Amino acid sequence: MSFWEYVAGRRAQLLADSYQHASAVFQCMVVATLVGVVIGVLTYRSEWAGNLAVTTTATLLTVPSLALLGLLVPLTGLGVAPTVTALVLYGLLPIVRNAVVGLRGVDPSLVDAAKGIGMSRAARLLRVELPLAWPPILTGIRVATQMLMGIAAVAAYASGPGLGNEIFRGVSSLGSANALNQVLAGTLGIIVLALLFDAAYVLIGRLTIPGGIRG
Repeated sequence: MSFWEYVAGRRAQLLADSYQHASAVFQCMVVATLVGVVIGVLTYRSEWAGNLAVTTTATLLTVPSLALLGLLVPLTGLGVAPTVTALVLYGLLPIVRNAVVGLRGVDPSLVDAAKGIGMSRAARLLRVELPLAWPPILTGIRVATQMLMGIAAVAAYASGPGLGNEIFRGVSSLGSANALNQVLAGTLGIIVLALLFDAAYVLIGRLTIPGGIRG
């Protein structure tokens, strides 16, 4: 059976796996973005706190994904829970780092001007600092998403959802008729999803970042 025949015959399952994969990455990125930006906001004013946040999230990223899933399974069980936990933890570093860098890079004179016209600290953060730090934060989100697309495939080890199941089935049955087709279908599916997500981020950047800042 050729690859395209295999895809045609398994189209419904591949589409379901692709949807689950994209949904898991998207939802985990939403959580990672919220947590990462909050960490950045809480730590960027202090040199040691910001460095500690970046170092801690960087340390999490050095833990092999299979090892982390293996550690999480006894605590959370199989399935969605270890997948979500692992993906959120792995997605934090680029977001935290870029949030800290972006917020520290805001021109102090603009913050002082906002303070001079009576803006509260929260208003300055929401209306001046975060909008100006958004371009590097968005870059961090893009990088994190590309990482999680690949890491999410490993979550099949813990019975997680997505295209990793297709890859694992193929790897576990190497030598059988459709083993290569399974691995190839799962891998290409992840690549296509990664490209679609990145195109969406480019569009979001064009819609939310003024031309002067992009330039």
